[in-house]
Amino acid sequence: MLRVSANKKSLQLDNKPFFYLADTVWSAFTNIELNDWAYYLDKRKEQGFNVLQINIMPQWDRSVTKEVVYPFEVEGQYFNIDKMNERYFDHAEKMLEVAQEKGFIPALVLLWSNYLPETWAGNMGKTPYFRKQDVRKYTEKMVNRFKKYNPIYLISGDTDFLTENVVDYYLRCLEATQENDTKSIKVLHIKRGLKNIPEKLLNHPDLDMYFYQSGHNLQYQNVAYEFADYFYNESPTRPTINSEPCYELISYSRNLYGRFSREDVRKAAWQSVLSGAFAGISYGAHGIWSWHDVDSTFGSDLGEGFAPPYNWRTALNFEGANDYGFLKEFFIKENLIELTPNQQYLINDIADIRISESEDKIYIYLPVNIPLSIKGVFESSDDFAIDLENRVNIPIKKKTSEGITKIEMTSIIKDSVIVLKK
Repeated sequence: MLRVSANKKSLQLDNKPFFYLADTVWSAFTNIELNDWAYYLDKRKEQGFNVLQINIMPQWDRSVTKEVVYPFEVEGQYFNIDKMNERYFDHAEKMLEVAQEKGFIPALVLLWSNYLPETWAGNMGKTPYFRKQDVRKYTEKMVNRFKKYNPIYLISGDTDFLTENVVDYYLRCLEATQENDTKSIKVLHIKRGLKNIPEKLLNHPDLDMYFYQSGHNLQYQNVAYEFADYFYNESPTRPTINSEPCYELISYSRNLYGRFSREDVRKAAWQSVLSGAFAGISYGAHGIWSWHDVDSTFGSDLGEGFAPPYNWRTALNFEGANDYGFLKEFFIKENLIELTPNQQYLINDIADIRISESEDKIYIYLPVNIPLSIKGVFESSDDFAIDLENRVNIPIKKKTSEGITKIEMTSIIKDSVIVLKK
């Protein structure tokens, strides 16, 4: 059983440290056939992934290959939750059975923002809504259907909290989830750039983790480390994860020309985990989250405004997924159950360089290769740098003088992590 550690900073599975490495496949229940699902899962298992982020409801901005079928009948603007499409949920359960057999934990979204009025996505009016008086009953149905798969529950999906009415929707959902699955982990997935959670939710005893997203806006990628630091210092203390960093080869949001590279995605991950969000990280490939196929249509004018995705078979082989698997294995190898972010070591005044420490080492993420000066004397001959592009260790050269260690520039072309023994 997955649970939060006693000090509320990390996760444990069957009483052992657990690093949450999720792949984002929001549209799984609507788009993926079982044979493709098994093929996909085998690939991600080989790469080290252990969590699958899935929207229970149809992902509103997914790729579409056939007629949209909702899991509940639609009457006017609203769902009738008493009229369920059993075939929809039977298919979802078969998918979760296969995923569980292969060792994955599902992270299931209950209320994506477009299905609630008075959210940024709900205000677009593109999909039906849930009535607030139906939220508890809907949540009970979903939790009692899926709890046998021991999921993490994402109470919200990509949401903001524009009104008290919206907050009340999520409070009802959170409390109903707890009542029907008392040992489950529950978390809010909030929109890009949002960090302030309403007090009623922030201090709620049934909320177990913090999720934030640095997202897909080119101008605000600094959020990856700034929000990690914010939630690391937030009260109450909870494990923190960047649940939606920029996806690999997704276009910049707001229809801005360009796509996020493998290196961009890797940068967001390392900056997040070394800045306080060390409970895990989520990955996304543009084509996998929406499950884009040969005959798919994709609404680039919907949601945040993204250029068309790659075919899912192509996206499944993006190299960034292996970079994320490497990050997880590094954390396990180094036994990094928790870290303490500490920018005070840094003499170079560059915020993009991130530093964390364990009891016996410090870890420095260097996005661009430059000489580095660090406060402290680090003289171990075992110190090294990791070439993150090629996932290999190389030796480093350094000199110490007057309490400062100067690390020479390495031969690494792209980003690196420098590991120094205290």
